[in-house]
Amino acid sequence: MLHPLHASDSALRVYFPSPRPPPPTPSCHASTIVETTQGELVAAWFGGKRECFPDVGIWLSRRDATTGRWSAPVEVANGIQHTTEDGNTLRYACWNPVLFQPRHTPGAPLVLFYKVGKTPQTWWGMMTTSTDGGRTWTAHRRLPEGICGPVKNKPIELPDGTWLCPASTEESVTTGWRVHFERTDDAGRTWTRTAPVNDGIDYGAIQPSILMHPAPASTTPPARLQAIGRTQLAKRLFSTTSLDAGRTWSEITFLDVPNPDSGTDAVTLRDGRHALIHNPTESGRSPLSLALSNDGLHWTRILDLETTPGEYSYPAIIQTTDGLLHMTWTWRRERIKHASIDPADIAI
Repeated sequence: MLHPLHASDSALRVYFPSPRPPPPTPSCHASTIVETTQGELVAAWFGGKRECFPDVGIWLSRRDATTGRWSAPVEVANGIQHTTEDGNTLRYACWNPVLFQPRHTPGAPLVLFYKVGKTPQTWWGMMTTSTDGGRTWTAHRRLPEGICGPVKNKPIELPDGTWLCPASTEESVTTGWRVHFERTDDAGRTWTRTAPVNDGIDYGAIQPSILMHPAPASTTPPARLQAIGRTQLAKRLFSTTSLDAGRTWSEITFLDVPNPDSGTDAVTLRDGRHALIHNPTESGRSPLSLALSNDGLHWTRILDLETTPGEYSYPAIIQTTDGLLHMTWTWRRERIKHASIDPADIAI
């Protein structure tokens, strides 16, 4: 068993989906990871000269289920709007891809959400799907006005097939950073959006992850949903809960978990525990650590994934059908890193 902050090399397996050397772009960030219905892992991130530059696109790599090797990254989305007759191209940056594999509908395609725009204040949501595990994609379509899709972290799928997307906005100084949630019960054709959970003035909160606290009967929706995530000024993770399948949410409270205004991700495990990957400090983006919780409120730091100086940030975490935890994160804005571990080997 692994105990807090003692991980062996044999227990923690680490890979680079983006090749070394050389990476396909000078800079990369904001990875996402998913297990497809074919049993492959797929990772995506945004990459280009630098965050917010117009050449930034969405890059994707697939991990072969047999060999364990990651494929050479390919660009699957860009922010090109149009090219004029004189050859000038209008292009905006792409941001924050989120991969999502619905499970309740047999044969449901893999979904890729991402954002396009000059800044987070002006971006809009985009969506495309793949029926072959991310090798080819349908026409990319813009989400309805006011709907950005999951802003950084993966949606959850409720028992009735509804997709519940954790979302947020980064607006003006008068409205600030605010968390909300978006839902679709028809695979992204129509959407509804909740009211903001916080006012964005007293404290800013964005980029939630959704945890599920199951009801006794597996056929019913979770008795309670919890969302946790990043804050701008509080230097702690926020928490909010829903008792009606994500339609309404409680006022935000703060957990006793440090946060340096950096993205996090979390997932509910099949054994009922919850896993969190984050920067457990009030400043800086190192170390990057894994924590576990039995109740979503009290967290134990289990192991450090990165400890050297630099930026290790914007992580993603999932549990695959074989029970393993898979994590990806930004490695110094140069590459995307991937690690896996068996949560059965971790004691708290």
